[in-house]
Amino acid sequence: MTRAAHAIEHLLSLMERLRGPGGCPWDREQTLRSLRQYALEETYEVLEAIDAGDVREHCEELGDLLLQIVFQAQLRKEEGTFEFADVAEAISRKLVSRHPHVFGDAEVRDAEGVLKQWAALKREEKRKKGGGQSVLEGVPREMPALARADRLTEKASRIGFDFRDVAGARAKLTEEISELDQALAEGHPEEVERELGDALFALANLGRKLGIAPEEALREAIGRFVRRFGHIEENLARRGVPHGGATLEEMDALWDEAKALERQEKKEPRPPPPPSHKPLGKVGG
Repeated sequence: MTRAAHAIEHLLSLMERLRGPGGCPWDREQTLRSLRQYALEETYEVLEAIDAGDVREHCEELGDLLLQIVFQAQLRKEEGTFEFADVAEAISRKLVSRHPHVFGDAEVRDAEGVLKQWAALKREEKRKKGGGQSVLEGVPREMPALARADRLTEKASRIGFDFRDVAGARAKLTEEISELDQALAEGHPEEVERELGDALFALANLGRKLGIAPEEALREAIGRFVRRFGHIEENLARRGVPHGGATLEEMDALWDEAKALERQEKKEPRPPPPPSHKPLGKVGG
């Protein structure tokens, strides 16, 4: 048995014991619905570890995410529908069937050709299952809205429903912002909300045309906001100014100072991060 196979078998046996008689009371109480939040939470923690560039943290968070997959598979095993092996076998079959240019005789020229082939094969698979009527199928409704807008417009673009270039997408954004301004001027809250949504959708579409994932761009912008606002709070606290005790002008000046420091840091090479001393494994989230 390979090291990977042995590790998976060990993990599956641990999960089975946690759920079995004499196991963990908390684990035994969980349902597929109660685990939903943890699957999403662990996914975001994986993304944070990637962004931080911490290899050991990335390894640990991938383990936490894998635990959620193993946990859900164990629940399905207990109800007699499927188990972890079925999950692994299903994705293996899908990888082979969706890569005929690797495992078969098909030929593709580039990554774009691979995506078009993948989409066509996926639609055919869904058609055989009774679906596949829309190219937009397969994008989860519970995805973050910006990410979902990105994926939906990308799927629509595969059959030619797309702006010809970035300029067209940018013009659409200008149009939507103009309509938002009009709704604001007229003072209709429902229409303002509608036009704001259209503007956000157009902005996400523009990001896709630029090759920029809008969800990631917004995440980075939020990160900058948190860092810069932290700079404001730290400096005000150092001066003994309580929350709400500074003027907007004073806070704006500190905000600009934080931006200037960021620009300076970009010009200076950063030292490598210190190695993490956290253990690789943990049972829970």
